[in-house]
Amino acid sequence: MPHITLEYSANLEEPLDIAALCVVLRDAAVATGVFPAAGIRVRAFAATHAVVADGDPAHGFVDIAVRIGAGRDMATQSRAADEIFGAARDYTADYMARAPFMLSLDLREAVAETSRKDSSIRRFLPPELH
Repeated sequence: MPHITLEYSANLEEPLDIAALCVVLRDAAVATGVFPAAGIRVRAFAATHAVVADGDPAHGFVDIAVRIGAGRDMATQSRAADEIFGAARDYTADYMARAPFMLSLDLREAVAETSRKDSSIRRFLPPELH
């Protein structure tokens, strides 16, 4: 982990390179030093139907959900959220300066008792990415 999920208004397909934003967020998660690269997953989904604020179709949003494994203290979680959100803000700053746009991030810790995982990916990555 983390699993980073972007939900974004479909009107952002043209003005923002969402695939590049996914890479930016992955890189930011790695740069925190909190998360092993092998556990990071970033995915994005366009909201084809959305109403933002007063309903003007020019309004756009990116909502980032970061789900992490249990066990990190609140200071570490807050720092990681700040760093990932900062990377998203930097990436979207030019667009936000010229268009109506909302950016949000929420980091949530998975509940260890109900979280299940299985993976073979580490077998296929260099040891430094574990």
